[in-house]
Amino acid sequence: MTIDSTEGGACGHASRSEDAAGDAPWRSAGTPSNVASRLERLPLSRWQVKIRLLIGTGTFFDAFDALAIAQVLPVLTPMWGLTGTQIAALISIGYLGQLIGALLISGVAERFGRTRAMALAIGVFSVFSVLCALSTGFWMLLLMRLLQGVGLGGQVPIGAVYINEITKAKGRGRFVLLFELIFSVGVVLCAVVGRFVVPAFGWQGMFLVGALPVLLILPILRVVPESPRWLAARGREEAADAQMLRIENAVVRAGRTLDDPEPLGIGIREARGRMRELLGPDYRRRTLTVWLIWFATYIVYYGIGTWLPSLYRGHFGLPLETSLNYALIGNLGAFLGAAICAFTIDLLGRRRIFILSLAGSAVMMGVLALLGAQQPWQVLVFGSLAYLAAGAASIGLYLYTPEIYPTRIRAVGVGAATSWLRIASMIGPVMVGSLVTSGLGLVCGIFAAIAAIAAVVVAKWATETKDRVLEEISH
Repeated sequence: MTIDSTEGGACGHASRSEDAAGDAPWRSAGTPSNVASRLERLPLSRWQVKIRLLIGTGTFFDAFDALAIAQVLPVLTPMWGLTGTQIAALISIGYLGQLIGALLISGVAERFGRTRAMALAIGVFSVFSVLCALSTGFWMLLLMRLLQGVGLGGQVPIGAVYINEITKAKGRGRFVLLFELIFSVGVVLCAVVGRFVVPAFGWQGMFLVGALPVLLILPILRVVPESPRWLAARGREEAADAQMLRIENAVVRAGRTLDDPEPLGIGIREARGRMRELLGPDYRRRTLTVWLIWFATYIVYYGIGTWLPSLYRGHFGLPLETSLNYALIGNLGAFLGAAICAFTIDLLGRRRIFILSLAGSAVMMGVLALLGAQQPWQVLVFGSLAYLAAGAASIGLYLYTPEIYPTRIRAVGVGAATSWLRIASMIGPVMVGSLVTSGLGLVCGIFAAIAAIAAVVVAKWATETKDRVLEEISH
């Protein structure tokens, strides 16, 4: 098959040659079934990798900005005389903003498209990252962190939705999670950058580095095609066909050959989704199960991660550099867990990964609870292992959640699910800050119980999605 087209903007039209247009029936319209079958026969090429890296750069900085506060708090706490409650507020307020952003920007993605929503989210968190750096006190930084969080809460979920929607079923897990692994790289490099930037250039440098993704907005709008699945689901068949052709041309120019698509044999309903469908009879069990996984995973992930530098520094009295080094080890554990998940999820399946990850978090937190978490080495060893286990589940959720919903409610489904991430991310740090004087063991015991309950629920009710076409899963 020969295809010839020029690559325009995300909403531009692709021009066709006579040879490309032909009389092929699969080229006649961009219906949902037509688009899905054409996407399913796309081979992996440089084009997909380029798009993954471009969107992934925004995801990298989302992770960087979300955890930058953990790196600057050991400096700001003595400088501004912050109390434990104020520290917890600065950590948690960003997640409140992310909750708001996850809901608002997922709505933008459903109504105006995936690429515009991603560009909006990146613009918001970049601008307010600069304003965080310009903050002169606790209350200003608190407000700027809230508004920065609105952008952070929208970018990663919509990026995950988009990458899922342009990827075929076979090998989707590894391809999508290698994209999501960039988030874990951001977590690690946030700690690395903080280790050198904060002592050398001051806390403001962390937020200024976090504003760099503003440079991605124009490339995303110009280079990244709009999701053909979204266009088709909205009934915009001509635009869906044009964007699908644009993708096909890019794959061909990358040196790959395209075969004619095979009909999927799945009836796909064109309709505008409603958020109430998430708890309707068709998706209620999936929704409640995935909400619990998000909550359980991230109450451990962020409950530990955001407090580690301050705990090592304030609770155990370790030097600043030692505290940052120990926190870096924990972040490396989270990255390792995410990497293991990325390379094994297509082999083991989604359910097994979540069961192993949640059970692992429960065991490690349980050990810390029994030991009382009274020594820094105990937190370093068992906290880092719990962080590793939670890291595997955290990355897998960005693959799994978009898979279990149809295109018409995929963005709002992921946005609503990630809201439980934000709720957990607010509760976890506040719980640590409130109970740390009573002993870390109590907090670890609560985290262990939540993770254990989630592991049991996943074993009983989670839907397996490995190697299944998105339209088949939600049919």
